[in-house]
Amino acid sequence: EPTPLSRRGTVWSYTENHYAPPAPYVAAEPFEPYALAAVQLEAEGLVILGQVATGVMAADLSIGMEVEVDLQVLYRDAEGVDHWIWTWAPSAPEASA
Repeated sequence: EPTPLSRRGTVWSYTENHYAPPAPYVAAEPFEPYALAAVQLEAEGLVILGQVATGVMAADLSIGMEVEVDLQVLYRDAEGVDHWIWTWAPSAPEASA
């Protein structure tokens, strides 16, 4: 049964991938390096590994940094259909009341 999880968490660990993954994984063309982050979810404490948003590399991340789930297009197929993935993106500062 589907269980909702927190959309926010803190970076637990991170790295950068400079090699195109092998099939059957689909990567954007042309391949560009991307960051991966292990994120500890805010409420559950689970650590989830995922790709980091486009344009954010390992040099932009730090342990304990707040991030949130974001959606982005991984690629558009020959029929013009967008294929989406979830990523970790740096959290926007929360507005103070």
